[in-house]
Amino acid sequence: MSDAVIGSRGAAAVASRMRRAALLETALYEEVEADRGATRQAFGVVAIAAVAAGIGSFHTAGPSGFAVIALAALVGWHVWAWTTWWIGTRWLPGPHTLADPFELLRTLGFSSSPGVLLALGLYEPLAGPVFLVCGLWMLVGMVVAVRQALDYTSTLRAIAVCALGFAVYALTLAVALLFVGPWPV
Repeated sequence: MSDAVIGSRGAAAVASRMRRAALLETALYEEVEADRGATRQAFGVVAIAAVAAGIGSFHTAGPSGFAVIALAALVGWHVWAWTTWWIGTRWLPGPHTLADPFELLRTLGFSSSPGVLLALGLYEPLAGPVFLVCGLWMLVGMVVAVRQALDYTSTLRAIAVCALGFAVYALTLAVALLFVGPWPV
């Protein structure tokens, strides 16, 4: 089989996983949690969402902001995964919690799937609502990702882990915004 065919099938598989992640399918999050080969795919999802965020905020952030926003998204993903892993396995573990940080990297990476829609923020009248809706959608995906990766039986526990970890994640993004200015409003 040619590399192009394998590559196109791989891209189609990732796109299918992204769609399922955006639909908040718990089975997808279990699937990528267990698939050690999906770490690169998760990185790709975060990179795509980061590029979309850069495109969507181009009118306020400009060309230099595009790069900073993309880099902040990738760094934020790593910080978020390690922070949620630590909080979820050390502070708030459930009775069945057994996870490594890479499981969270994968599930949280795929929870960024709705971020591809952030590119719609390029149309300035839609920027604020697009960033708000996508941000909330990704946050809900993060709760599902954390619940599945940490084997929680309670969504409330996953919400608590996300709430505690979100402060660290938000700080990472805030530092990036200091360099490029505010998000579209």
